[in-house]
Amino acid sequence: MSVVVVDDHPVVRVGLRGMLAVADDLVVVGEASSGDEALVLTAALRPDVVLMDLRMPGIDGVEATGRIAARFPGTRVLVLTTYGTDSGLLRAVEAGAVGYLLKDAPIAVLVDAVRSAARGETVLAPPAAARLADRQRGPVTERLTSREVEVLRLVARGLSNVEIARALYIGESTVKTHLLRTFAKLDVNDRTAAVTVALSRGILPAPT
Repeated sequence: MSVVVVDDHPVVRVGLRGMLAVADDLVVVGEASSGDEALVLTAALRPDVVLMDLRMPGIDGVEATGRIAARFPGTRVLVLTTYGTDSGLLRAVEAGAVGYLLKDAPIAVLVDAVRSAARGETVLAPPAAARLADRQRGPVTERLTSREVEVLRLVARGLSNVEIARALYIGESTVKTHLLRTFAKLDVNDRTAAVTVALSRGILPAPT
């Protein structure tokens, strides 16, 4: 699985490259120090995963994430942040990031997160999810049904619509309907944002 590392601090890029080097199935194919460079590298290399810093000069990580998600759907963006309360974190998820990870994550957690992101699975760092609670906590205009919560719980585990349908013995179209209703109730546009908001509001238990 190919990875592009994006961070404006050279020492962070070197550290991330070294951490990912422990995994035989991951290879860092490029490094970028800004959102602009990230877009150029992604267009040229089409990596499986982009590890994206949020705060950078020029095009920041949120804007770069949105552009990559729109132009290169085969590339997954995994946000790296120092603080789970970063103001751009949820905006990056809403822009198309498959999840987020704290920069102080252990090597094993980072490697597993990159692998999960490459598969298109939702990646949410437990500390960051918890810290988003204060900013994102708010009333749900309409309560989720028990089935919608059940579907969302399986989404948080990284299951696809097909896998959820099999697990719950329902049709894939029914899963899609539950998700669309959930998105509307939580006022989000995608699976990752739905899980993020559900975690912050206590609809889903925080991951351990």
